[in-house]
Amino acid sequence: MKRVLAITTLIAVLLGVPARAQDSRPIIDNERVTVWDTTNSLPPADNDFVAVSLKGTAVLGHKGDVPGQAGSRSIVIALKDHPEPPIVNNSGYPNAFPRDGIVKLLENDRVIVWSYRWTPGKPTVMHFHNTDVVVVYQEDTQLESITPDGKRVLNTYKFADTRFNRGNRVHSELLVGKSGSAVMTELK
Repeated sequence: MKRVLAITTLIAVLLGVPARAQDSRPIIDNERVTVWDTTNSLPPADNDFVAVSLKGTAVLGHKGDVPGQAGSRSIVIALKDHPEPPIVNNSGYPNAFPRDGIVKLLENDRVIVWSYRWTPGKPTVMHFHNTDVVVVYQEDTQLESITPDGKRVLNTYKFADTRFNRGNRVHSELLVGKSGSAVMTELK
């Protein structure tokens, strides 16, 4: 057990994970982001980050700032130094952002963060995702994803579910149920 803990600590240090965050595993970790679901303050950040509250707001933090807040649950998205340019949209469909119904929460040279509430029975416009995106669901949400060729996939998300989705995809979304909302952090 001690050996596993030592290896986990070493890996976390090499990935730039703050010391106290090593006690809780990230929910997402790849070349673009490390994401924590936390109810505590984390140590000063090694990278810029976005902290998404589960009330639908977001704040941008910088290296050295303290992400999270004791007693308040948030999703902390550490932005790694691995930028990728947006994918050229040759799909013939508009980009996911901007579109009707979106509320832009913040933007800088690394991210665009926006919130969206789906309307029952009204599909979104068919759209292209030109960037990778971290999605934080603000409530239980069932969405049917529909591709241009008509294929449908039902996805069920719970409150606080967080997903990393790669760019370069086209779809429309239809809310199945009474309500659904999320905060999206598009990575530049």
